[in-house]
Amino acid sequence: MNLLSFVRKQSIRHQHRSVADYSLLPRIRRSAGLLGALLFLHALAMVAFEQLSFGDAVWLTLTTITTVGYGDVSAGTVAGRTATVGLIYLVGITLLATVASDYIDYRITRRERMQKGQWRWHMQDHIVFINAPKLNAEQYFCRVVTQLRVNPDYREKPVVLLTDVFEDGLPHSLADLGMVHSSAAADSPQGLDSVSVNAAQHIIILARDEYDERSDSLTFAISHRLQGRGLAGRTMAECVLDENRSRLHTLGVRSILRPIRSYPEIVVRAITAPGTEVVLENLFTYGGDHARRYEVYTRGKTWAEIVRHLTESDLGTPMAYVNDVQQVVCQPHAAEKVNAVALIVIVREEHIPEPGEIVRALD
Repeated sequence: MNLLSFVRKQSIRHQHRSVADYSLLPRIRRSAGLLGALLFLHALAMVAFEQLSFGDAVWLTLTTITTVGYGDVSAGTVAGRTATVGLIYLVGITLLATVASDYIDYRITRRERMQKGQWRWHMQDHIVFINAPKLNAEQYFCRVVTQLRVNPDYREKPVVLLTDVFEDGLPHSLADLGMVHSSAAADSPQGLDSVSVNAAQHIIILARDEYDERSDSLTFAISHRLQGRGLAGRTMAECVLDENRSRLHTLGVRSILRPIRSYPEIVVRAITAPGTEVVLENLFTYGGDHARRYEVYTRGKTWAEIVRHLTESDLGTPMAYVNDVQQVVCQPHAAEKVNAVALIVIVREEHIPEPGEIVRALD
């Protein structure tokens, strides 16, 4: 009990140290090495003075220094008792308490540094998010990570965030999803190293402000650093202005996205199925490939026939139809007989068919 009381006092004393004081681990190693040497000397002394086997000598040493004291083996000679008093009582117990309290302090400090983003994470094949949305960052990452966890290949994938938004610690909602973070500067080599960016499987650079074109400058600076490390091919980056996309393309960034905060799942698609984000992004814009509704009345044709007629006529790709009760049926089975009052078709901007063209193609 005396040892436990001493350890508690030491732990309380150490907790008042600054979190920045992180030289405990080398000191613990030195103290533990000295303690081990001390215990070995005492065991040898018990073999020499008490004529004990080495196993009994070690048992006596350990039960003595931990203050358990079973009494089944004890020192009887003057030399043995003197060695025990000198090596164990006067030095060993105090040293053991110091090692224990320093280790407790190390664990407390380690946890605090992790919570506040001051830890250097050593990971492999993980996902790194760089920067955080200016507004509702917690809700955004909750949706992103939750969607990632739905995919079996990413259910246990480590996710680390490099941002200064959560300096006081990640919200519990994100920590519960297995997310950790670093508060280092996102565009610094030290910041990138703190999240083991070189070993990451995916790197996602988010625009700090989806409405501020100056965010692209920071994105470019980070992308340039990643290119220098040969990581551009693993990187996805958000770009506010379409005119700035060419700059990122020249760096070899794998995928460039518009920041669509209301639909963070587009980022998840870019991670889990590269290339699909381009299709989805086009659907969010009216130019380029986009979906149009055609009020076309058709009866009895299979979905496969409708798709074949429109694609062979180069009028677009049917995605869904609207039935008599105004329900939208997406991607029906090929053999399904379709009774439609409208079709949803993906068309090209350079050729947007007229409704009459769709009707004639289906006749």
